[in-house]
Amino acid sequence: MTDRWRILANLATLANGLLGVAAVLYTLAGNPLWAMLLIAIAIGFDGLDGMFSRRSSLPGTRFGRVADSVADAVTFGLAPAVLIAVHPASSAWSPWSTVALLVGAAYVAAAIARLTYFTIRAHAHPYFLGVPTPTSALAVIVVLLFHDTPAFQSVAPLGVFAGGLIVSAMMVAPVPYPKIRRGAPLRWPMALTAAFAALALVPLQFRPATGSALFLLAEGAAYGFLIGIASYYLLGPFTARRNNPVEG
Repeated sequence: MTDRWRILANLATLANGLLGVAAVLYTLAGNPLWAMLLIAIAIGFDGLDGMFSRRSSLPGTRFGRVADSVADAVTFGLAPAVLIAVHPASSAWSPWSTVALLVGAAYVAAAIARLTYFTIRAHAHPYFLGVPTPTSALAVIVVLLFHDTPAFQSVAPLGVFAGGLIVSAMMVAPVPYPKIRRGAPLRWPMALTAAFAALALVPLQFRPATGSALFLLAEGAAYGFLIGIASYYLLGPFTARRNNPVEG
């Protein structure tokens, strides 16, 4: 027996995974800005998946959790890792190609480890243990916006590597982070962060000239995006609901 909410949740999971595949392909084709936007859109479908599942009259299934984790592994694990590792047209990255591959591999390994633990043991907790993969993917996008494409500060491979390794470590660190649901203290700040992400990423798809109105809009929104992500990393552990003990 199924209900419409469970079907909608499965469709949202499918959309999430397909957007992740598309993001990987866009990055390999040399269009990382489109890949970043697709990852951000996929986060919306990941949220819809959870919302539809909670509205279903049927209990959650192991298949649903596994399918969701597989989609997340592609979209928020593999796709950001490819963004870190692949820079086909940038001479600044040429001396660092091996390091970029290693950091990308470290990121996807941490994402898979986190999702495996969540699927097997931690899905019932009222909080996340470690930073969730969607937020980690957004953090990678923020780092790239400032230090790779469009390099709002400078093209800095070492800055990207440092950021990628920190984000990877925080995914598997045994630190509680809140689920952004109704009543969560960070719900509205994270909603504002999503708005800033859209304001930063959508104008960039038009490749605005440096200093143009669209470029300045995207740059200003990127700083708001950065502040929002940093607030989750720094304030999240203090707002996580810990109604039951941490396993493992």
